[in-house]
Amino acid sequence: MTGTTRSSEGLDARRRKLLFRSWHRGMREMDLILGTFADAEIGALTEIEIDQYEGLLDIPDTKLLPWITGERPIPADQDSPILRRVLAFRQAMTF
Repeated sequence: MTGTTRSSEGLDARRRKLLFRSWHRGMREMDLILGTFADAEIGALTEIEIDQYEGLLDIPDTKLLPWITGERPIPADQDSPILRRVLAFRQAMTF
């Protein structure tokens, strides 16, 4: 997998930006996790979920990856429904 499989056509500007940011994290592992999640889910996220997802993308990869892989517990102040949704999506992924 080398990048997005979803076109940004039909997405509003904010969703297009989040889709791009999901695939351009700087750490390939995070590109694959968040990029595939965004490909599949970005069009269906509610405004609240979009707000949460935008906040999630602001977290540095070095902090976020260990939470997603389960190497470190998710801090209570960072736990959110969208992070749980990403975790569930990752569990269902096969590479």
